[in-house]
Amino acid sequence: MLAHFSPSFAAGLPRIPSPRRRFLSLPIPYLRWRSPPPLPRVAAFSTAKLSSSVAPMESSAAEERTQLKLEELNWDHSFVRELPGDPRADIISREVRRACYTKVSPSVEVEKPELVAWSDSVAKLLDLDPKEFERPDFPLIFSGASPLFAICTMLWWTPVWCMGWSAGLHGRAITLGELVNSQGKRWELQLKGAGKTPYSRFADGLAVLRSSIREFLCSEAMHGLGIPTTRALCIVTTGKFVTRDMFYDGNPKEEPGAIVCRVAQSFLRFGSYQIHASRGKEDLDIVRILADYTIHQHFPHLEKMEKSESLSFEVGQEGSSVVDLTSNKYAAWSVEVAERTASLIAGWQGVGFTHGVLNTDNMSILGLTIDYGPFGFLDAFDPSYTPNTTDLPGRRYCFANQPDIGLWNIAQFTTALLAANLISKDEANYTMERYGNKFMDEYQSIMTRKLGLPKYNKQLIGKLLNNMAVDKVDYTNFFRALSNIKADTTIPESELLVPLKAVLLDIGKERKEAWTDWVQTYIQELASSGVPDDERKAAMNSANPKYILRNYLCQSAIDIAEQGDYEEVRRLLKVMQHPYDEQPGMEKYARLPPAWAYRPGVCMLSCSS
Repeated sequence: MLAHFSPSFAAGLPRIPSPRRRFLSLPIPYLRWRSPPPLPRVAAFSTAKLSSSVAPMESSAAEERTQLKLEELNWDHSFVRELPGDPRADIISREVRRACYTKVSPSVEVEKPELVAWSDSVAKLLDLDPKEFERPDFPLIFSGASPLFAICTMLWWTPVWCMGWSAGLHGRAITLGELVNSQGKRWELQLKGAGKTPYSRFADGLAVLRSSIREFLCSEAMHGLGIPTTRALCIVTTGKFVTRDMFYDGNPKEEPGAIVCRVAQSFLRFGSYQIHASRGKEDLDIVRILADYTIHQHFPHLEKMEKSESLSFEVGQEGSSVVDLTSNKYAAWSVEVAERTASLIAGWQGVGFTHGVLNTDNMSILGLTIDYGPFGFLDAFDPSYTPNTTDLPGRRYCFANQPDIGLWNIAQFTTALLAANLISKDEANYTMERYGNKFMDEYQSIMTRKLGLPKYNKQLIGKLLNNMAVDKVDYTNFFRALSNIKADTTIPESELLVPLKAVLLDIGKERKEAWTDWVQTYIQELASSGVPDDERKAAMNSANPKYILRNYLCQSAIDIAEQGDYEEVRRLLKVMQHPYDEQPGMEKYARLPPAWAYRPGVCMLSCSS
């Protein structure tokens, strides 16, 4: 297996100046957006020609899928074949230089592992026959206790991506291998929590059932919501206990151990490049080698650009210079990474998702949601919400800050490319500008669809979000209920709030007046569109989920699973795979959190997992 390494901060690198002026004026109090310093003037640049979305996680075609046994899967380890590896194969915690991975073997202790849950839809991606989950040796294989098969050319490796030597739980992802499915798509399988690697620092490389269930369920829930994400094939218990201090308060306890098998086309992060750039001249060639590998495997269209595509822009005062992106694949790549990241974070804001730990270790180069730690979905709308207890002092990663933190991460990524002389300062600044523009385009489109509007209305949406923040309205349930409003300007004022009665709780006379004023304006806007109520309701319900993976739902499933009953995990998975459907009989999963859900360890968590 293989271990990757990525930095959350690269000391000593040349820095792109910090953002200093606001350039995206949103009507939204929780998007405090700032721009980079003066940016290039754009001339005839269309990133549509550059963009090539990550291969879909599931084909919508009704084609008949190949179904293979584990022994028959087509393994092909390009990462190991094409990139430099660590000459050592031990798991001693150390700094690994001039290497992108280390070959290791899982060191986790396993005793009678059990299969907790699995995803049939991920099995389809891999051409894996779902009947394979019934194999008696399946838990042994996916706990790392048993090599896959002697007849298969298998490797275990851990990729390099974590920078620094502070105590933590990094470096516990061990790659089972890469496989290529019948559609020609490459997928990497990782076991998270399979034991120590050279990058585990002072930690044990293990994971507990609590965090593994959260990662498994949220990976699949985000996919159901249509948000780009890594996926999860299965969870298995190890049959052993792991010691964890959940709140870092000196009160550790024993928890059941577990391993989640996660799946993505690549687990490369911004930090995968940043770590090598941070080491100066010694490792700068590794940045280029890794960038070439990434572009070849995951952005191949960038190797085929031609001058005729006219992908150029003017930079400097009065367009004093011109940069042609067809002349520099690395610049085109950085722009596409920025735009994918912007689209991803706009999607998070749309469904109320807060990641919790947005450092460069946790930013996917493919624009995927990655590394589910102390995440959380908004319940009562609170722009300053952070699900991470260790983020409380400054709330750096709170919901409102995510767009800004995305820009900060792009700055770190482009700084690494600058250090390796892969892009110029003008190209780096342009990359950040494209991030801002793409985020605004995507966010405005998402909010327009959520409200069923004919076009974006800055004032209307801004007033709505202000009202929601004042009254702590449930984010998900409100937008779902909003589709019940009719575009009828003759509705009596006293009846305007009836469709929202279930979500506007405990508001006084003054607040009712504020909401009535807003609804009146909203109805006028709807009426002007001429879209029939039923048609608009269907469209809005396809943009506003009924079900989200609230933390209390996770915790309920975890509590039961820790007693050896995994049915609630499996039931919750099925609900979250279809979050926009009504799902009669499942209404309890759309309820507001109970009082106990606001205790520490449920509404907020630490990184201890």
